[in-house]
Amino acid sequence: MSLATVLSRAQNGLTADPVSVEVHLAPGLPGLNIVGLPEAAVREAKDRVRAAIVNSGYRFPLQRITCNLAPADLPKEGGRFDLAIALGILLASRQLPETALQAREVLGELSLSGEIRPVKGALPAALKAAAAGHGLLLPAANREEAALAANLALYPVQRLGELCAELHAGTLCAAESAPPVAECGSPAPDLLEVRGQAQAKRALEIAAAGAHSLLLIGPPGGGKSMLAQRLPGLLPPLSDAEALEVAMVASISQGFDPARWRQRPFRAPHHTASGVALVGGGSHPKPGEITLAHGGVLFLDELPEFNRQVLEVLREPLERGAITISRAARQAEFPACFQLVAAMNPCPCGYLGDEHSQCRCTPDQVLRYRARISGPLLDRIDLRLFVPRVERAQLMGEGTTGETSATVQARVMRARQRQLDRQGKANAQLGTRELDRYAAADAEGRELLAQALQRFALSARGYHRVLRVARSIADLEGSEPLRAAHIAEALRYRETLQAA
Repeated sequence: MSLATVLSRAQNGLTADPVSVEVHLAPGLPGLNIVGLPEAAVREAKDRVRAAIVNSGYRFPLQRITCNLAPADLPKEGGRFDLAIALGILLASRQLPETALQAREVLGELSLSGEIRPVKGALPAALKAAAAGHGLLLPAANREEAALAANLALYPVQRLGELCAELHAGTLCAAESAPPVAECGSPAPDLLEVRGQAQAKRALEIAAAGAHSLLLIGPPGGGKSMLAQRLPGLLPPLSDAEALEVAMVASISQGFDPARWRQRPFRAPHHTASGVALVGGGSHPKPGEITLAHGGVLFLDELPEFNRQVLEVLREPLERGAITISRAARQAEFPACFQLVAAMNPCPCGYLGDEHSQCRCTPDQVLRYRARISGPLLDRIDLRLFVPRVERAQLMGEGTTGETSATVQARVMRARQRQLDRQGKANAQLGTRELDRYAAADAEGRELLAQALQRFALSARGYHRVLRVARSIADLEGSEPLRAAHIAEALRYRETLQAA
């Protein structure tokens, strides 16, 4: 009887839990049995592993083979354990040296020919392997993302036969450190391309400076979508820690793209998206759109057309910056620190408040249309702005054209740096006690706030969001005191929906 153990990792949210692949060979009817709470794709590994071993020129043992994926109570999914199972069988049958995989973890899916295919979640596994002091043997296609983990001995491989030959000869060496991933890819759309809309651009700058959520309201064709698409280009570059977390989210979902390294994500789901598509879910929890937008922008166009129950699931992540998905078998927490930008028409026909078109909607239709968005959700949006139709002269390029995204981004970066130096976070993330300390208004400002509380019936949440926006306006000016002018401008963005 022979026994071999190979180290691997299972994906669990943004983490990678350790898994020991134990292979035992015993007399009996030939067969391979996989235990340890495997899902369908893991159970099917027996056929892929058998064909890959034979087609790589090795002998598949005609014995009773038991493969245990420990711990037994941790769900296992995907084809990430194929390579570990195959190497475990070869070790247990003494076709590979006993010490061939000492202090090395293994990930990889096998094709029938023995080719090693890429897997999802390679970056979280690489980070955990580095923290454990182990090397990582993984598909060559996952090399670029795994190389982002510091202090990791990386062994990228392409075929099972080639890998076994190197293990036999003792010539398997760690790959040289990969060069930093190039910051390439298509450039972000420029704010200069948006004609007119000076006030909307100002609101976009404030939202970028303090990481605030934004609602754009206006008739069709006013430029709401164009403005939203240019917000990522105004935001400060991702820090190393933020870029790594964004890359981890991509690694476990649609796959890591080196061309997107250090670029802030921009997600724009269609209004027919379900709640699970938006926040994530499934029997094995997967990230949704709010997690894929982590560190970037989530744009919801035609906001009232979304199912109201779908929109309500945004309340918790807007407050916490994270989402916890609980299922009977497991629980996973995903980051969801995104900037929400939403767009909507002021009424069903879209022309309420437009000076050039006649609105055909009755007051009752307008009320029903706006009632599709709940008050609590609206209360969580920091800035609300009416975006009118662009004037003919501005649309045709007459007069001034405005500023580029790079110019505005420079101001935003200075304002964001003031926030980090002062409080260590963006203004949108300030708590109640921190607002008392960092966003205390002067006497004239407090008087203005008192009048606003009575006139606009601001909730406690709305009051605090006014202070956060005012703090961002002051930071853009380079002003430490919070003055009445800053508060007045912040209040103007709270009353827009009623005035539209």
